[in-house]
Parts: sequence; structure tokens; C-alpha cells
Amino acid sequence: MASSTDCPDRAPRAASGAARRPSAGPVRLRTGVWLQAVALVVLAALTGCGAGSGTGARDDPAATGTTAREHPSATAPVPGAAGTAQGRPATEAPAVIPGLGPRTRAWIPGDARQVVVVTGRDRNANHSQAVLHRHTGTGWEAGPAWPARNALRGWTDDHWAGDLRSPIGVYSLTDAGGLLPDPGTRLPYDRSDGFAVSGTGFEGEPLEGSFDYVVAIDYNREPGTSPLDLTRPLGADRGGGIWLHVDHDGPTQGCVSLKKQHMRDLLLALDPALHPVVVMGDAASLRE
Repeated sequence: MASSTDCPDRAPRAASGAARRPSAGPVRLRTGVWLQAVALVVLAALTGCGAGSGTGARDDPAATGTTAREHPSATAPVPGAAGTAQGRPATEAPAVIPGLGPRTRAWIPGDARQVVVVTGRDRNANHSQAVLHRHTGTGWEAGPAWPARNALRGWTDDHWAGDLRSPIGVYSLTDAGGLLPDPGTRLPYDRSDGFAVSGTGFEGEPLEGSFDYVVAIDYNREPGTSPLDLTRPLGADRGGGIWLHVDHDGPTQGCVSLKKQHMRDLLLALDPALHPVVVMGDAASLRE
């Protein structure tokens, strides 16, 4: 099975390290190990690095939770205006994040100042790219592009446990953890042996180390808890345990994976004061 084994199937454990924030509804716009024998159970129960809670990103963003259905804070520049082809000086950060259409931008909360955009190659592909964007006050500044992997069968706007697709949508990023010690993130971090995993992925690659670093994606989970927490507000059948985690050189069950150094870089960059979110899906869906 693949790394994206939703969170390990175990009883929630109190977070170690930074104090946990009180539980709250997702800020997402669409709502938001043991040894090898146990690992197999974990991988099966976790449907995605953590299958989620919520309707598809395409569903009404106000359907559940405390959605932040803000309209884009700025409109796209007028084509043909003075300056570059986009109508702005080459040194000026773009007013909107490239590759995101009006509907996707409308799902991003108005107070979000960090946006991780994960763009899949196409609806059925399990290769993607991740870029962290930060709002400068006048526009969006993009960081480096990192190669990423997503679920074996690609993407869906109606995620269910075991469908082997990553949910399309906009979700808050509130909690982190991992098998390794906290690298210095400002997110609450749960260092736990519960993140240990073994076995092999869909392509026969070893899964060990996949959960060395994890950022929980607030899809069908309770923000303010450890990524290992098994609470599923929308029910277990909608999946859960969807995480950003360390790449194991193969597709996931539902999560998004990055190279270990890039996961560490992301953990160091994310700042709760900037209300980070992840925007994820195939390129065509995100352009809508």
C-alpha cells in the first residue's frame, strides 16, 4: 500500500511539545505503527495519508464548518496594459496566484497570507508540483517549485475512504507532527512513535520514514489536534488522515508527499499567524 495511509489507526495520544490549540471547525473553504503487521492495518484504515472530512472542493464552500468564502482580494490585471504582458512591472508580485481561477480563489480565506498550491498534472495523474506563496501586502510572492506525489488514481472533488484519490479543495493547515523531533516549526507539533510506519507502497517502495515529518490537511478532521487524532466530523466513510508528508518515491493513498528536505523547509516556513492553507487539485480544476 502507499504511504498515504491515513493517519495511523491508533487511539489519539496527547501531543508532546508545543501546546495544542483548542479544537475548532475547519477553516477550509469546502468545509476542511507500529511494526509491519500493524502497519498493514494502519495503511488500510487510513485511506489516504488520512482520508478526509468534508465534501469535495467543488461542493458549496459553505456546506460545513466555518468556511471563509472570501472573494479574491484583487482582480487579475487587465491584459495589454502598460508594463509586462500581465500589465504590471516585472518586479511586482502578482495580485492573484497564477493558475487559480475565480472559483478556486473565492475559496481561499480572506485572512490567508500563506498558500501552498499543489497542482496535479491531470485528473488521473499521481505526479504534481507544490509551491508556497506568501502575500507581501501588495501581491503574492512564489517560493520554489517542489516535485510532489498525490494519490494513486489522481484527484476527486467527491472524496470517499478507499477511493485512492486526493481531495480537491482549499483546506487550512493548523497542526504538524512526526516521528522525528520538531525541527523548529511554529505550528503545534506532536512528536510521537505513532508516526512509525513500515511495509511497502504501490510500487514496492519502502514506506519507512514517510511520516518523519507531517502537516495535517484539515479535511474531515478536527483542527487543533494531533495529526494522529481519529476524529472524522463527516464520518469515517468520507476518509481522513490526509497529510502532507515525506515522499517515499511512489503514489499515496490520498495524501500529498514532498521530499524530506522540502517537508522540513515547509515546516519551518509555515506560520499560524499567517493563516496558511493548502489549495490542491489537478491543474484544470484549479483553473476554474
